[in-house]
Amino acid sequence: MLGLAALSGMVAVGAGAFGEHGETAAVARGWLKTGAEYGLAHALAVYAAFVLMRAEARYAEVAAWLLLAGGIVFSWSLDLMAITGAPAFGLITPAGGPLMLAGWLALAISAFVGARKPGA
Repeated sequence: MLGLAALSGMVAVGAGAFGEHGETAAVARGWLKTGAEYGLAHALAVYAAFVLMRAEARYAEVAAWLLLAGGIVFSWSLDLMAITGAPAFGLITPAGGPLMLAGWLALAISAFVGARKPGA
């Protein structure tokens, strides 16, 4: 999970850099910027879920997978739309939102509920 969070963060940084330095179309630059911001935020959230998983907190793994999936679906679809110019990638972008929201909720529940077993 930690490796996937790191790779997701790497893609977000790369997309953001491309948007700033390699893309000339204003609309595509905006998509890349938005995708990079959400991608980085959710890579960090996956890391937080990973920390809770190591502490054996309930729902942390569910949170990590939801955050990772939501961040990838949302951010990478914007990146692909900006890079390829194919608006069809935008059709899947909205699916990332509910995944991200569910992931944040699961992370909050995991933090409030705590460990699976006493002393963990």
